[in-house]
Order: sequence, then C-alpha cells, then structure tokens
Amino acid sequence: MSLLIKDDWKIIQEGFSPAENRFFESIMSSGNGRMGLRGNHEEDYSGDTLKGTYISGVYYPDKTKVGWWKNGYPEYFAKVLNAIDFIGIEVRINEEKLDLANCKFSDYRRELDMKESVLRRSFTYIDSKGSKYDIKTERFISYADSDLAAIRYSITSLDDDAELNLLPFLNGDVRNEDANYQEKFWEYISSCATDFASYLHMKTLKTNFNVSAAFTWNIIGADVLEKKAVFLKNGEFVGTQIKTKIYKGKTITLEKYIAVTSDRYYNAGGISKIAAGKARESLEIGYDKLFDAHKEKWANIWSMGDITISGDVAAQQGIRFNIYQLNCTYSGEDPRLNIGPKGFTGEKYGGSTYWDTEAYCFYFYLGTKEPKIARSLLEYRYNHLEKAKENAAKLGMRGALYPMVTMNGEECHNEWEITFEEIHRNCAITYAVKIYTEYTNDESYLIQKGIDVLVETSRYWASRVNYNPVKNVYMILGVTGPNEYENNVNNNWYTNRMVKWSLQYTVDTLDMMSKNHEALYNEMIKRLGLSLDEIATFKDISGRMYLPEDKELGVFLQQDGFLDKELTPVADLGPSDLPINQNWSWDRILRSCYIKQADVLQGLWFLNDLYTKEEKIRNYDFYEPLTVHESSLSPCVHSILAAEIGREEKAYEFYLRTARLDLDNYNNDTDDGLHITSMAGTWMSIVNGFGGMRIKDGKLCLAPFKPKSWEKYSFCLVFRGRILKITVCETGVTIDLEKGQPLDITLFSDNVTLQEGINV
Repeated sequence: MSLLIKDDWKIIQEGFSPAENRFFESIMSSGNGRMGLRGNHEEDYSGDTLKGTYISGVYYPDKTKVGWWKNGYPEYFAKVLNAIDFIGIEVRINEEKLDLANCKFSDYRRELDMKESVLRRSFTYIDSKGSKYDIKTERFISYADSDLAAIRYSITSLDDDAELNLLPFLNGDVRNEDANYQEKFWEYISSCATDFASYLHMKTLKTNFNVSAAFTWNIIGADVLEKKAVFLKNGEFVGTQIKTKIYKGKTITLEKYIAVTSDRYYNAGGISKIAAGKARESLEIGYDKLFDAHKEKWANIWSMGDITISGDVAAQQGIRFNIYQLNCTYSGEDPRLNIGPKGFTGEKYGGSTYWDTEAYCFYFYLGTKEPKIARSLLEYRYNHLEKAKENAAKLGMRGALYPMVTMNGEECHNEWEITFEEIHRNCAITYAVKIYTEYTNDESYLIQKGIDVLVETSRYWASRVNYNPVKNVYMILGVTGPNEYENNVNNNWYTNRMVKWSLQYTVDTLDMMSKNHEALYNEMIKRLGLSLDEIATFKDISGRMYLPEDKELGVFLQQDGFLDKELTPVADLGPSDLPINQNWSWDRILRSCYIKQADVLQGLWFLNDLYTKEEKIRNYDFYEPLTVHESSLSPCVHSILAAEIGREEKAYEFYLRTARLDLDNYNNDTDDGLHITSMAGTWMSIVNGFGGMRIKDGKLCLAPFKPKSWEKYSFCLVFRGRILKITVCETGVTIDLEKGQPLDITLFSDNVTLQEGINV
C-alpha cells in the first residue's frame, strides 16, 4: 500500500487516503484476548469506516438466510457482535467539529507499535480560519487487566487561543454490517451519566449476554470551565461535555479510562457497578502505571514468541504482525474462548471457531506459550463434546461430529457442501490431541478427557463409512475435503487417510491405557459404555480403509475420478481467469482440476513421518501446479513441504504469500478484517518449514536452513519447561537453552545436549 511504511516493530501509515481508511483500520486492530478494536478514530469520522468493538464470546444467533432449506441445516449463523463504542470523543474547536472526512488537515500519521501494543495517531488540524492545532492520540487495551483500556487525546494550539469542547462518550446504538436481516442485536438495559463518569449496560437479544462499559476522565494542562452530563438516544448514548480554553503554544490532554465487563465473568446484576469501580480505580492509578503493567505483559509475550529476521525489513514486519495479531486474538486464559478467522478485526465469518484452530493455530500456541494455553484449546472441544454428539444425531449418525463453524458447540454453518460434507474437521481435533501429547510429553489430558473425544469421534466414523463387499474395503462417500472446490465427492484421500489414522490412534490409546492406566481405563469403559467388539470395529475399519492411489503416477488421488479431469496447470490460465473464485461459475470450478488449498498435501504434512521423501516429492510435484491457493490457509503447508523436500526457493516464495497477506492486501479483502488463523501458518512456515522442527520418537528435532535473501533469523520455542532460541546464519546454527534443565535434541542427524548458558 502506498501509505504503509516498512518498519521492524511498527505498522505505520504516513498520509491519509479515504479510499484506504478501512484497510488501515483493519491492520491497526488490537486486542487482549478478551476484547478488541479496529483502528478507528476516536473523534468523529463521517467517511467510509467500519466501526468495530468486539467482546470475545459475546455473540448473536442471526437467523440463517438461505434460498432453499434442507433438513439438518442449523437454525442460525453465529455472529460476534459489534459492541458498545467506548473509544469515542467528540471534539469541537471554536464550535467546529473535528471530522477528518469534512475538514482540512495535514501530516497524518497512524502508528501501531506492536512491541508495546499501543496505537498512536497524529495530524495537524486546520480550522476554517486557517489556525492550526496539533492532535496526538494514544490508546491501549490492557493485557495486564483484560477489562481495561485507556486513551490519551492531546491538542496543541499552534496559532491562536481557542474554546475547546470535548465529549468523551459511550454509544450502545451500534449495528453489524453483516446482519442477515439488518436487525439490531442489542437492547438497552440501563445507563447513568454524570459530570465525571458514565456507564452503559446493554444486553444481546436471544442470547442474553450482558455487557457494561464505564469510563471516567481527567484533563491535564487546563482548567475545566464547565462540565455536564450528556444523556441521549433514550440512554444508549452517555458521556460528559467538557468545556475549557486552550491557549496558543499550550497543550491540553484528555485521559479517558475505560472498563468493560460482561456476565461471562461477573454476575449480570453487578457488572455496571464493577465497570464503574474499575474505571475509577484506573483513574487513581494513572495512565503511565497502567501502561507500564501492560507493557510488561507484552515484553513477556515477545520474550517467548518473537521471531527475528535480519536483512529483510518487510519480512520482519510481516512475521511480527502475524505474531502480534495472534496474541491479540487469544490469550488462553479462558477455555470457553477460541480463535475466529477474523479475530477482533472484522465481522466476516461471524467470529466463530473453525477447524483452522486445530489444523493451524494450535502449533503456534503450543510452541510459544506455557502448555496450559494450548490445553485450553483442547478443553474447549472437550467441553463441547455433548453438543458434537447432538450434531451427529441430527444427521442420523452415532458418536460425535464437531461443527464446521461454532460458538457454543452447535453447528452454525449453512452451506450444505460444508455443513454436511466437510466432515474431516473431526480429525483435526483428534490430531491436536496427539500433537499436544507428543510435544509436551504429558499424557494427562489424553487419558482423562481426550480419550472421550477419540472414542466418540470414532463412533461417528464407524457409522459414517460404507462397507464395499466387492472390494472388501470401507469407503467414505459424499464428502468435501479441504479443497472446497470439489464438493460431494467419494473417497477424498485426505479424509479417508485421516479417518484411518484417527481410528487407529483411538485403538492404540485404548491399548496403552489398559496396560498403563488400568483404573482410568476401566472407569472410561464404563463411562462411555465401550465394548471390546466396538474397539475391534474401529480397528477393522482402520485396517481396511480404502485409499485411492494411482500406482503408475505414484500419487495418492485426491478423490475417486480425479484423473478423469482435464489436468491443465494453473500456469496455463490467463490473467483474466484468476482468481477463479471471482471469474468462473461455481459449476465450472467444480468440474475443473483446480485445488483451492492443500488437500492430499495437508495429509502428508499431518502424517509426516509415515511417508518417504520420495512420496512427498511425487505428490507435491503433481498437486502444487494444480493449486490456485485461493485459501489463505494454503501457502503455509506448501511452504513447509517444499522446505522438507529441498525446494528452498519455492518454500520462501510460499512463505512470502503468508507473511504479508494482509499488509500487502494480496486478496484485496483486508478491508473486511485480517486473516487471523492463517497468520499461524506464517509462524509454521518459519519454524516447521525453514527450521525443520519436528517431534520424532518423543524427541525435538531441528534441521534449519536460511533463505538466501536473509542475513540471519532466529526463533524461540517453549518446549517441556524450557525456552530455546535457535539462530540460523551463514556460518551455521546456534541453539541457546535460555531457561530450563538440560535437553537432548537432534540437530540435523546429530544428537546434541543443550545446557543453560552454553551455546551449541
């Protein structure tokens, strides 16, 4: 983007273009895992904007809008709501309203400091008489106290004395742009405005989530001449009108201290009192001390999760941006929360949970946090197990089918080819149990809770497969694989292969428990009503699962009949064809050979150790030329596999497509919000791709290489109570054990012992 400046630690907009405002609002988004904001202006902006304030876990079941209803469709599509606007400050200088869509200004700069997670803006406002005023704003959403946010809004008069009117406010009269029926999702409960503080309590329709926001304020640099409460829109708009005078050469700063509470964490009847109390306490603590506590939390985050790149500022900015936004979206403190594809940055996809969490995001949180954070993601699915069983029953199946899209465990996606057929999502959830257990070397979740997930998803597979007596195999018919450009196919290789693995993993885990944890095993058998015959069925289906393959080509077939298609490489398509999802009919796409994202290759990544390098090369060389990568989740898997098979330049090319997807607006859709879940793929491309990180036979293995255009790079791993820093440069690889007990790892093919304070 023409106004975007490259910087190691900051996202910087220099200059202002109304046409690019939504783009910059998206990339300047911030959050603390509990709530988040787009990079909107505090003062009024009547131009094109997507106002966005989001409270995690607070959603609305917007009625499903489809042309033709089918049995099994969910009744609603869950949406994370645009909530109370708490950043607003109306600014009038000599009665002229400050609105950057309707006034003169210069030297505009908007800057997101990712290191400290603070958003700053500055510009020079020019009034109708030509007098100039420097405006500087700063705000943060506290990572130290998830209920708090704070704003500093400073005005310096450069030319004249002036009358200044400031109105900090709360506005509950908000809407979602993506509402199916243009409904308002909130109802007013209560509010109060005084001349020093205000609160506003709103409740969602249908779901009855209660949210209260409160603020208090402070003026620095001037005497307050007048202040009065403002109470508008039947109480949905509350604030304080503050009148003062600003003198030439002087600066006035308004501090706004905000608390946002909900009945997800507090009793509904007390949330307004709690919010008001926390806002007052924040004022007493002061902006600087609140900010110091917030910065300390972020310093700890970066100490365990930073990736450094020397010699390529664009790449450095890109990877830190992705790491930053992932941390803004999910903190892991609440196992009821999860990761939406847009996080706190927009409304698209409803903010709900997809299989993206387990297939992509899980690696990042496992490798950069204490294990309890990744475990919270597993707990989320375990806590929804009963709902997953209900979802399976609605489709006439046994066991548990986890939803494709959810907020509370119920399916809320209503495209039949996804809702009914993209059933491979079950396997991503069981796979996350496996990689957590292997990475942490902790079996406790697996044997206490994970086993229930394994058994119930296996029951689903046992009821979903078809036995073919002629071929003496089990098949899975009528599915959609990860490649959503193929619907209602038979025997998608990825789905069949992952089901085969998942069933066998269940059987192996049951066998391990019977030998090593007999009491837990017996209790589980009774709790789940599991019989030996049922276990034998799981094993039989796994052993005889049909896996389509062409032995002459030496490749696994994406599904039955794939070779019947006209196999024309993407390189032969014209510029007017791409992207095909915007230029072709759906009918033409479905009949084509083109692949939206990694499908067979996704299976080769997940089940990496079960396949040889030669098998990976053959399948990569066959499928990659047919892949249009029109899913943001696609390039990272290709990058990892390209790195593994020695295609280093190709690995780097695919990495670039993930690292700056949103910053460079590759898909021309950053305005809608960021691609949060695919951001984890950027981390994977470096750590699992360039770094070659794997767990083999219970041991950490690394095989790094350095992209040619980089001078060096480093990444950290949180691994079994230790923090490792891996640095890769022209002269080789250095590994520092920064914290923890000695550790044996494999570096390339050598066994290495790491000790704290000794570089390897």
